[in-house]
Amino acid sequence: MNDSPDHRRPDFSTVLEAPTTAPPGFHRPDWRSRFPWLVQGTTSRGDLTNPFDLGLFSDASPALVVTKNWDALRSSTGFRRVVHAHQVHGSVVRFHRSGTPGLHLVGPCDGHATADPGVLLTVTVADCVPVFVVDPERRVVALLHAGWRGTAAGILERGLQTLRERVQSRASDLEVHLGPSICGACYEVGPRVFEALGLGVPDGPAPLDLRAALARRAVAAGVAPRNMSVSELCTRCSEGALFSHRAGDRGRQAAYLGIAP
Repeated sequence: MNDSPDHRRPDFSTVLEAPTTAPPGFHRPDWRSRFPWLVQGTTSRGDLTNPFDLGLFSDASPALVVTKNWDALRSSTGFRRVVHAHQVHGSVVRFHRSGTPGLHLVGPCDGHATADPGVLLTVTVADCVPVFVVDPERRVVALLHAGWRGTAAGILERGLQTLRERVQSRASDLEVHLGPSICGACYEVGPRVFEALGLGVPDGPAPLDLRAALARRAVAAGVAPRNMSVSELCTRCSEGALFSHRAGDRGRQAAYLGIAP
């Protein structure tokens, strides 16, 4: 692998997320204690014989099963309104207000933000990085879906810009957590991916730590390194607890983030 400075891990903390049962998955426990108004987590595969698949745009599970799982996510988190979208690996971020209850599918995008209590933001992942952004000062949140294409397109920077434009968030006030996704040891990509991300280009396929690349981008955008964290969970090597596209799964887990009703 190329030894250029582009591949050095930035100075951020790692977090071993705690398990949840309703919904099945994981959450960042210190956020729950520090921000009692916040609801945050990432679902897991759940019961191996009856997977908790939330893939609305995949064919891993029957539509009725997936819809039932979304209802369970909504009820277990205490939210009446849930927003989701068809994700296209781009940089569009939508800002949501409170409204009618139910699961709301909005236009294609890879990011969501809200300042309203009772709106649960969701993205689905199965190796891509769920990016949780919290402004504790203004009580506003954003949730982003970042694969390598979305990262190269600037989804993280666009998410921070959306908060700045809509509610005057300052990057230095934000806390950013990069949730369960494929780790650098499990994610080998070709030179064109490194080039697209503006990293040193190796001679051939090489491991890529996408969360480290996102952390560098966040710090470059003004997020304080002390406010950056990365999940220790890997979708590929966490003993089958999570869906992994690279492992051949077609199911999807959902990352969720919202201000409690």
